[in-house]
Amino acid sequence: MTVQLKEGTWSAAAYRNTTATERYYCNFGLNLAYLGTLVQAGLVVSGTDQDGEPRILELPDHRFFVATLFVPQASSTPAYPHPLVVGLVSASVGDAVPSA
Repeated sequence: MTVQLKEGTWSAAAYRNTTATERYYCNFGLNLAYLGTLVQAGLVVSGTDQDGEPRILELPDHRFFVATLFVPQASSTPAYPHPLVVGLVSASVGDAVPSA
């Protein structure tokens, strides 16, 4: 599925793009009844699917707090690591947030 990435977010910077194609293995998602409350508390929806539903969430003030409703490591290989896997490793060694 295509994921639309919100410009200016950590996720868009990691992908270096505003769209990504990801694999989904399930049909669950965020309970949209709580979305407003979560956003008011600081959670950012940084990626949405073709129906506009959240697929990537992040806390921008945290070194690396990214949640996905897909499995980035499933498409990651040593030769072609997934952008979010690279971001996690970079954040764990203290590197800056990737730049777009």
